Amino acid sequence: MVLARTLTWIGIALACLLPVSACQRSQPKPAMDAEAGIQAAAKKYAHEQFMWRGRRVIALTREGGWTSLIGLHWLDAGTHRVGSGADNGLRLAMGPKHLGVFTVRDGKVSFVAEAAVTVDGEPSAGSALRSDQDPAGASVIGFDGGKGEVTVIERNGRPALRVKHAEADSRVHFAGLQYWVGGQDWQIPARFIAHPAGKTLPIANIIGGTDQIPNPGVVEFARAGKTYRLEALDEGEGTLFLVFADRTSGHGSYGAGRFIDAPKPDAQGRLVIDFNQAYNPPCAFTPFATCPLPPPENRLDLSVEAGEKAYVKPATTAGNAP
Repeated sequence: MVLARTLTWIGIALACLLPVSACQRSQPKPAMDAEAGIQAAAKKYAHEQFMWRGRRVIALTREGGWTSLIGLHWLDAGTHRVGSGADNGLRLAMGPKHLGVFTVRDGKVSFVAEAAVTVDGEPSAGSALRSDQDPAGASVIGFDGGKGEVTVIERNGRPALRVKHAEADSRVHFAGLQYWVGGQDWQIPARFIAHPAGKTLPIANIIGGTDQIPNPGVVEFARAGKTYRLEALDEGEGTLFLVFADRTSGHGSYGAGRFIDAPKPDAQGRLVIDFNQAYNPPCAFTPFATCPLPPPENRLDLSVEAGEKAYVKPATTAGNAP
């Protein structure tokens, strides 16, 4: 009988304890779910930044990327002999001694080859050349077996030869990119405020000119209780192009500012600016680029310690700093 009563009391005690145990087991679940969510978001953030940085390096260092740029040669009206030899009017840093003759007439550029070249991938003795302002894109003159290329660009109404080479020191000795620590808190919600249709903004460039760039609106965001605004540009790439400077410009970040490609806003005007993906303009890597500069409206009284730091050139190319 004692054993039976004991077993009965044990059963009652267990019956009372089981709900308590179940409650105790279930109480940490919301906290565990929240922690799991935080960890998943951190993993997603780390993966996205890792992939973005990888694509960034690939774009910079591919053949034809910005680190392959070796020359920018302005063309006045008339005839210009071009090549790496000392007897050329326009001397290339690399390539055949005599590449050919470029003629500018009525704002159009034509070319007669003096070396084995291709034009748009086909062997050629020369032809009329499209510039980068042509809807079909610039004609590409290939030389050195395809390792080098020349295109015609137009800036501020003037034509120039942009020259690239796969064996450029700036590409071969690329030193890699450095980043601020940044973090998920630099992925900042913003709202887009549209300007009247057709508005443009004058944007100065590093070569002393000014371009009128479509300016569809401004993005507004808050940081540490203060509101900031950035004028957004539209270069037809399907994103909002943000050219900005901040308190780190020249103090850890590239002195002439940085770029961000932000997503277009949703129907409610919402978007997220990821300052972790702020990147240096091409001029940080080569003196031969024609980069836009931040407009006065986009000079932030804020230290954006996220994204790319200033590029540190290796000793072999340090003398090429712009």
